[in-house]
Amino acid sequence: MAIDRTPILKKCRALGIEPMVLGIAKKSKREITRSNRKVSEYGLQLREKQKAKFIYGVLERQFRNYFKEAAKTPGISGENLLRTLESRLDNVVFRLGLARTRKEARQIVGHKLVTVNGRSVNIPSYRLKVGDRIEIRSKSSDLARFKEIVASTESRIVPGWLSSDLKGLSGSVMNMPNRGDIDVPVNETLIVEFYSKML
Repeated sequence: MAIDRTPILKKCRALGIEPMVLGIAKKSKREITRSNRKVSEYGLQLREKQKAKFIYGVLERQFRNYFKEAAKTPGISGENLLRTLESRLDNVVFRLGLARTRKEARQIVGHKLVTVNGRSVNIPSYRLKVGDRIEIRSKSSDLARFKEIVASTESRIVPGWLSSDLKGLSGSVMNMPNRGDIDVPVNETLIVEFYSKML
C-alpha cells in the first residue's frame, strides 16, 4: 500500500488547509498563506481534488472510483462524492469523537477495535448506512487510550446526522449528511470539473 510520508503540517500549508480540519490542535509555526501567484483553472481543480484526498486519507485509485460511483448516482455528483467520503467508517469514528484524527480512526478500525451493529469491522473504507450503530469493543473500552481520546474530543461538535455517546464509546448514523452538514473546506464543483475532463 502506498504511503505518503510528507509531513502533515507541510502538506496543510501547501494546500491551504488549517490543521484543525484534520483534528490536529497543534498550530503550525508558519501561517497558512496563499500565494499571490496566478493559478490556472486546471491547477485550481487539481488542488481541490488533492485537498479532498488528503483530508479523508484516500489514494487516487479509490478516490476516482468514488467519483465514478457518485457521477452515476442520482443527484449532484459533487455532493454525492462528499457524502460517500463522509459515510466511510474511519471518518464516522473520527466525527463521533472516538478518535482524535482520521488517521488515528483508521488505525483503531484496522486493529479490530470497532464493531458495527455488533459485528467486528476492520475495513476503514466500510460504508455505513442509516441506522448503523458503531461501538468500541467492550474488551477495549477500558483502555487508557480511549480515556485520553474522549478527554481531548469531548468538546468537538458532532454533526447532526450522527448521534454520539462518548461515555458509552458508541454512536449511530441517524441519516445521510446533506452538503450543509459537511464542513470540509473543499469546493466539490471543481473536483467534478477536473474529472469530467479526465474520465
